[in-house]
Amino acid sequence: MLIFRQLFDLQSSTYTYLLADSASREAVLIDPVFEHVQRDSALIRELELTLLYTLETHVHADHVTGASALKEILASRIALSETSGAEGADRYLADRDRVEFGDRYLEVRATPGHTSGCITYVLDDESRAFTGDCLLIRGCGRTDFQEGDPRALYRSVHGRVFSLPGACLILPAHDYRGLTASSVEEEKRFNPRLGGALSEDDFVGFVSNLGLAHPRQMDIAVPANKKCGRPAAPAAADGADGAAWGPVYMTFAGVPEIEPHWVEEHLAEIAVLDVREDEEFTGPLGHIPGALHIPLGKLAGAVEEVPRDRPVVAVCRAGGRSARATAILGQAGLERIANLAGGMLRWRDQGLLVEGGER
Repeated sequence: MLIFRQLFDLQSSTYTYLLADSASREAVLIDPVFEHVQRDSALIRELELTLLYTLETHVHADHVTGASALKEILASRIALSETSGAEGADRYLADRDRVEFGDRYLEVRATPGHTSGCITYVLDDESRAFTGDCLLIRGCGRTDFQEGDPRALYRSVHGRVFSLPGACLILPAHDYRGLTASSVEEEKRFNPRLGGALSEDDFVGFVSNLGLAHPRQMDIAVPANKKCGRPAAPAAADGADGAAWGPVYMTFAGVPEIEPHWVEEHLAEIAVLDVREDEEFTGPLGHIPGALHIPLGKLAGAVEEVPRDRPVVAVCRAGGRSARATAILGQAGLERIANLAGGMLRWRDQGLLVEGGER
């Protein structure tokens, strides 16, 4: 029996997929995200699995892979396309290769176009295809950077993905609307870019005129992913950074973070600093009970209001402004500080304690 989990990163809308053979407990993990290495390794341990490989569908431009960090923690191997241009992998995959885990395997299909090194992983029984950014749900990846080629993408989808059985599930690397899966038959019929009677020229004309800005994390993510996510200096992605007061871990960008559940369990021992604007603090997301409220724009001039007798956890809507707040606090001499991972969005998503807001 196949063990299957679909995991999600809220910040980059990235799906990570865990597949394992229930008999041997051998597993593979597709498109891991650096900030979720702790989450993913904990799940693998809880399910008593042995992670054989982390697999990349391509060199991502919107997040840093967790491949190198997971290799350090779980002794897994790193695999990605031989045409990816990345350094430091344990295995470089060619078209039609197989990645085996127990009695199951994934077949590698070269599907260039979004990038030159894109590959799709097809489960042995052709019931699932992990398409990366090659084919999204009612969409596809862009083709205007990283050796993108719209004609190659059109041919990849039609020749290597749409040739699968109609019932085969399409499981992409991203979705920005909360959709989790599609099927080959659905995309052949309804994909507005690649389905129906749309020709290759129609597709090229469409994607060549999107006029999209480059991903915000591109300048960080692409160089890091060209080295399989290996940071310039060791980063404690597994939470073992030696912080005495709690399980603080460093993100690839060097931000000290801590998970929401731990914060809720230790509210009496820490200070929560909410740096959102006034209308957000009292708005639909509510706020954490007992939180000190100082908007980010006023924090530098109000640092003396922040307690120094206990650890401080900064929070905002999604984690970006509060990451900046930890830098301000660090510059002011506070040492026991952390950013709330995922901000109030993740806090509410996990059903933790809230004052105010919409129920």
